[in-house]
Amino acid sequence: MKKKVLLMGKSGSGKTSMRSIIFANYIARDTRRLGATIDVEHSHVRFLGNLVLNLWDCGGQEIFMENYFTTQRDNVFRNVEVLIYVFDVESREVEKDMHYYQSCLEAILQNSPGAKVFCLIHKMDLIPEDQRKMIFDKREAELMKRSLPLECTCFKTSIWDETLYKASAWSNIVHLLIPNVHQLESSLSNFATILDADEVLLFERATFLVIAHSVKRPHTDIHRFEKISNIVKQFKLSCSKLQAQFQSMEVRNSCFAAFIDFFTPNTYVMVIMSDPTIPSAATLVNIRNARKHFEKIERLESGLPVPTTAPRI
Repeated sequence: MKKKVLLMGKSGSGKTSMRSIIFANYIARDTRRLGATIDVEHSHVRFLGNLVLNLWDCGGQEIFMENYFTTQRDNVFRNVEVLIYVFDVESREVEKDMHYYQSCLEAILQNSPGAKVFCLIHKMDLIPEDQRKMIFDKREAELMKRSLPLECTCFKTSIWDETLYKASAWSNIVHLLIPNVHQLESSLSNFATILDADEVLLFERATFLVIAHSVKRPHTDIHRFEKISNIVKQFKLSCSKLQAQFQSMEVRNSCFAAFIDFFTPNTYVMVIMSDPTIPSAATLVNIRNARKHFEKIERLESGLPVPTTAPRI
């Protein structure tokens, strides 16, 4: 099952850097050696087994942008599921950026009217922290106005902090492409109830993006998911450099216990418990027993045959 995703924006806006961090295991400082994208770079990212993201990273140089809207128009904009347009927040050619963005929307309306549109206001780390909300809100209002009659969803991002993994940004975009994701979330909620867990998170195995979660008790840190994604992915990379493979970890103190464990062939699970009296062994047994059920859901999502003996949790 292929889903076509267009990644567009002016040259130097940061498209390839964020793509390389999310999907190719780069760290932020290593993206400095990436060159400019020439025309269109195609990549097929296998995600959750049978779901393949057909990612088109479109070069942002003026000559390429003009070709996308003329000679390559039908090829580039046909059968698009998601358009992700990246804006450099410090661009000095805002009107030209907007012109190209609106040209993209016109082509989307003509060739893929059902596509979802996301705008990333990127390189927000370059803006003083006390001005970020004001600048983002202003850009968001302008983009939503110029996007009509289509709807766009805007996010502020940077490769230098956790915003790239934010549950409402790339995780949200990928979440949108997963068929029947509500069934997965429903099962995750039931699993959290069985465990008496505060929270249960499901991460995609390769990217460590959050694809589903269940929250039973509120938490004050709204950025905790993306922080965890970023930290664990960096730890996984450190393990691979030592030719070791990350499998699981447990963190426990007098206030909580957190478990991250390999779950299905394409996911990791994280379980947060505020009751430290629950033995680790009991939680790990429940995680192990739930694997078959979630593997069954995963196979259904992928359109693969499901064994009739798959147990239920």
